[in-house]
Amino acid sequence: MTTAQGVRAGADFAGLAAIVTGGASGIGAAVATLLEARGARVAVLDRAVEEAKSDSRLALTADVTDDAAVRAAVETAADAFGRIDVLVNNAGIGAIGTVADNDDAEWRHVFDVNLFGMVRATRAALPYLRESPSAAIVNTCSIAATTGLPQRALYSSTKGAVLSLTLAMAADHVHERIRVNCVNPGTADTPWVGRLLDQSDDPALERTALEARQPLGRLVSADEVAHAIAYLASPLSGSTTGTVLAVDGGMGGLRVRPAGAPTR
Repeated sequence: MTTAQGVRAGADFAGLAAIVTGGASGIGAAVATLLEARGARVAVLDRAVEEAKSDSRLALTADVTDDAAVRAAVETAADAFGRIDVLVNNAGIGAIGTVADNDDAEWRHVFDVNLFGMVRATRAALPYLRESPSAAIVNTCSIAATTGLPQRALYSSTKGAVLSLTLAMAADHVHERIRVNCVNPGTADTPWVGRLLDQSDDPALERTALEARQPLGRLVSADEVAHAIAYLASPLSGSTTGTVLAVDGGMGGLRVRPAGAPTR
């Protein structure tokens, strides 16, 4: 019997333990909630975890730019659960501007969080993942990795690196039976995006423009991204590795006419 055959849909994470970085809000919080609902024990790793605390959830304070803090948090989770089966590398920050608009310090900082943070968390979790019969890593990437977006040079660069890292990790660890995939959300309706909108001259107009550039005509929800992450992390997806799953409202692949426009 394969792993998938022995798992019941809806309880596919029963008995498994997961770590979600950046899990205190937005997409990360939605992932933590969904994995718990499907049977997982979940540890949330974030800089501020007050909102993530619950009787069922382990909330661990750590900044992904701090290697020692990340290692300590992962070890705490492993000690509490006795195992680590799933790592969701979700922590990330944004940046606005062309290649000339962000100074060297900001370039280093955004890469430190968005890329090196994933490296640190993965490096710390690998010894435990190697012991799991259902090991999976899911990285939160972005449609910015594959689609040229204005005013996102720094952010897009980090996410392009995340996509390449995902594929390289999938190749490196496939013989250890550790699956590695990533999701590419379009612009998602999260507090993180809200903070970016607040930096614009007209937040309402900017939100309208972001909604319009996605063919479905709205922002992606955190829950929609969470379901994609859970799909990739689930033992039911045991033959899926090295995959980039877009959750972008059609933004990356569709070129549609405006609603009501003539077809020819």
